[in-house]
Amino acid sequence: MSTWTFLTHHAHVLLHIAQNPDAPVQEIADVVGISTRSAVKILGDLEAGGYVERHRRGRRNHYVIHPERPLRHPSNAGHDTGDLIQALADLRDDT
Repeated sequence: MSTWTFLTHHAHVLLHIAQNPDAPVQEIADVVGISTRSAVKILGDLEAGGYVERHRRGRRNHYVIHPERPLRHPSNAGHDTGDLIQALADLRDDT
């Protein structure tokens, strides 16, 4: 069986923090199936791209997603991050 997926690790990280904005990095990594180091890098990419803000709350991070940010691929230019999150949340609610 092939190992490719429809969504990137970046999308999976974004979707997890949309559901759990206080999730620790280790939890994010475990849920997505990547290393902690990869999760930190992806969170940094999302933050640098303006998709996520990270706020310290004591010893933990709290993530705020900017749903108005456009999706990055030209074929998805008419959609934003909020559309992606909502579409996948709608699918999850239908099961």
